[in-house]
Amino acid sequence: MPKPIYVLNGPNLNLLGTREPHIYGSETLGEVETRVRGRAGALGHEVVFRQTNHEGELIDWVQQARVSAAALIINPAGYGHTSVALHDALKAVEVPIVEVHLSNPARREDFRRRSFVSNVAQGVIAGLGAQGYELAVEAAARLAAEGEA
Repeated sequence: MPKPIYVLNGPNLNLLGTREPHIYGSETLGEVETRVRGRAGALGHEVVFRQTNHEGELIDWVQQARVSAAALIINPAGYGHTSVALHDALKAVEVPIVEVHLSNPARREDFRRRSFVSNVAQGVIAGLGAQGYELAVEAAARLAAEGEA
């Protein structure tokens, strides 16, 4: 079995399903995790799925992914727009990185249009709700396989 795909989620994503469902959808993070595990399993991957409201913890997990993951999917949430420290940690990761957002930041407030994650990610999936996570798993698995070839 290959190394797992890490799926890391930033602040407030624990509130999915109840926080601004008109923007983020009505699915809970647990339901998103079920989708991710199902899609990854079909592709022969296990998943490490985590969420935190703490920047330092998220960075610790990114650093762990450097050696333990086949690929990294990250929804940095608000930290994507604010955290140079997260950007720097991601720059040190040598596995494929896919950034995912439930909403489309380009259609939202100006401050959300800049991401400190996008320029270190191989790809960005945004605006497709929970389905974006499944697409991110497909992309991460393919990128990881290409890296092994």
